[in-house]
Amino acid sequence: MTLKIKVLLGILSVIVLFGIVLVYQFFFLHSKINEGTTSLKEGDVRYISKTDNAFFYVSNGNKWNKMFIKGVNLGAGKPGAFPGEVAITYDEYMRWFTYIAQMNANTIRVYTTQRPQFYNALSDFNHKMEKEGKQPIYVIHGVWVNEDDIMTIDDAFGNNDKILNDVITSGKEIVDIIHGNAYLPVKKGYADGTYTTDVSKYVIGWILGIEWDPSFVVGTNENNSNRSVYEGKFLYTSGASPFEAFLAEMGDQIVEHEMTNYHMQRPVAFSNWVTTDPLKHPNEPYKNEDLVEVNVEHVKSHDTYKPGMFVSYHVYPYYPDSFSFQKDYIEFKGPDGKPDPYLAYLEDIKKVHSMPIVVSEFGIPASRGKAHENRITGFNQGFIDEKTQGDMLVHMINDINTANLAGGIVFSWQDEWFKRTWNNNDLDMPDSRPFWSNPQTNEQHFGLLAFDPGSTKNISYVDGKVDDWTNDSPLVINDDTKLYVKSDEAYVYIRVDSANYDFNKDTLLLPIDIIPGQGNTHISEYETTFSKEADFVLKIHGPDDSHLLVDAYYDNYYFRYAVQTDLIEKNEMFHKKNSGLFNPIRLALNKKVVIPPENTVIPFTGYETGLLKYGIANPGSPSYNSLNDFYYENGHLEIRIPWQLLNVMDPSKKFVINDMYANGKISPLKVNGFQIGIEKLKSGTTKGSQDLAMKEYNWKEWEVPTFHERLKPSYYILQKGFQELTADK
Repeated sequence: MTLKIKVLLGILSVIVLFGIVLVYQFFFLHSKINEGTTSLKEGDVRYISKTDNAFFYVSNGNKWNKMFIKGVNLGAGKPGAFPGEVAITYDEYMRWFTYIAQMNANTIRVYTTQRPQFYNALSDFNHKMEKEGKQPIYVIHGVWVNEDDIMTIDDAFGNNDKILNDVITSGKEIVDIIHGNAYLPVKKGYADGTYTTDVSKYVIGWILGIEWDPSFVVGTNENNSNRSVYEGKFLYTSGASPFEAFLAEMGDQIVEHEMTNYHMQRPVAFSNWVTTDPLKHPNEPYKNEDLVEVNVEHVKSHDTYKPGMFVSYHVYPYYPDSFSFQKDYIEFKGPDGKPDPYLAYLEDIKKVHSMPIVVSEFGIPASRGKAHENRITGFNQGFIDEKTQGDMLVHMINDINTANLAGGIVFSWQDEWFKRTWNNNDLDMPDSRPFWSNPQTNEQHFGLLAFDPGSTKNISYVDGKVDDWTNDSPLVINDDTKLYVKSDEAYVYIRVDSANYDFNKDTLLLPIDIIPGQGNTHISEYETTFSKEADFVLKIHGPDDSHLLVDAYYDNYYFRYAVQTDLIEKNEMFHKKNSGLFNPIRLALNKKVVIPPENTVIPFTGYETGLLKYGIANPGSPSYNSLNDFYYENGHLEIRIPWQLLNVMDPSKKFVINDMYANGKISPLKVNGFQIGIEKLKSGTTKGSQDLAMKEYNWKEWEVPTFHERLKPSYYILQKGFQELTADK
């Protein structure tokens, strides 16, 4: 073979090899594109989602599809664990993803770093969905900001940019995590583990930050007048405040990290809420709720940033009070002709933005306790049943759609036992909240998925049927009346069987002694005395006049608002032991407020939470209402009482509220159990037993709570509501 032929063959071999490499690169690149990108942009930018001025678009590998976000916020908590323990398992995630997909949701939002099992389950679930030709579940991922630092530093650039640097570091870690390229060491209160699963093709956006405290925004702006301009590789500011410059720098650095290391970008938003929106709310009674604005329109993007930005707001229908008092909102009528301040706000906020808006939190808590009201619509923060919860959620997502926003994300997927609420926050013990369920705390019951006590079912269902009491013996037998008592992680259950008892006319009195050394030996309204000093009396008098009443001396509502503060009028008789006085049990809704500009005064407001609601409370019944407390059928009366109504601060360890006057505050006291008795008064009779016998009910403490999952009626209502919504307008 001549040298010339050898050279030609060598050149030909190089050409063939080069061609093979080109073909390989084409198909490899094409496969990567088909994993979620339609095209490569300049600088090898890949992105699987993008925005225009109104909507989200997600690639299916061949084309961009407009997608109306229908999502749920997924927290990190479950019974028996705080969210920082990140205790949710792979199997739980897989089951929940199935439920969420079947609910016709297309998006999950998480707030911060999860443990590897979340990303592993997401990948496995979505691969299964894609194999079946179904749409995967997408994720909008959050980057959290340390709230303790916000409280102590009160300046985003304070303490040598600590908050800024920490959130950028956290954001970069999450970027590495979603690309399956991270290891986080064990750190108490944070996620940890080895992250090897790449879920980047399912993450369609970032929401950076939290609901910003107004004082934090003000502190940042006042302390950093020279830092109102930021110029980054991808994001920059125009006419911004120092706080908005902080947002721009945070976002730019996180985008740059992903671009540098993975050649990917995705839409970014910054968390915001009504309190710090760019609008003016002239009838807002609380100055702090309209003190300062955060306007993300002042954060711009360079041509190097391809997918576009979006806007994130948390919008609830009962908070702030603008939804009850702002005149143009409360006079606004929705498509059904009824007042709709929620829709009025959504249309108002859309006018000030040039980017798509996602309402990334909206919700209604299906709790027994209530903490705030919308005075116009009744879309309240609590005391809403699980069916009405679903109806209200559908109404709000339809409002979001009507306002031509980009979508909404329901808060939340699951109930969260660890949560607290302002109007009963000091009535329990913070370190034990995840170990029991408190129906009085609305923040615990936003979920579509309930965690009910019991491994597989409740120990009792209030429905008048007593097959779930088969193995229980009466605690008290009083003539022809039998009293049964038992309890679980949420309630004390009471059953009464009594012959010759007219439920609609007769009165039952059940004295309950919680704490030794105080209480009433009699009740002034009736000529009945007790063998023990009763701290509570449960009065059953038909479906509409049944109450749990508290000894005036043991009334924490009165103590907090008349003794510790002067928000309600004092009554010196309430300061005395054994007065014979029992008060209705109340929860506060708002302090005294003045509505501008007319300065209309709204007095301190509370409501009677000790008033019992009649009806069936068995989720398996067509007549189920989650707010029902008691029911009578075929001679059997069943009642359930939330632990907190009995001043129990932690049932798992048997702590109750101690003598408030002796200690000058609300503090815990450990007890063995409580004493209870029963008296039946025939219609028209006020004189009962003297020295009525009371016996001790004692329950077992627990270290780990039992619970089982239950999809609420709201889940199925929202499932239908989501199904009827599409991206097509």
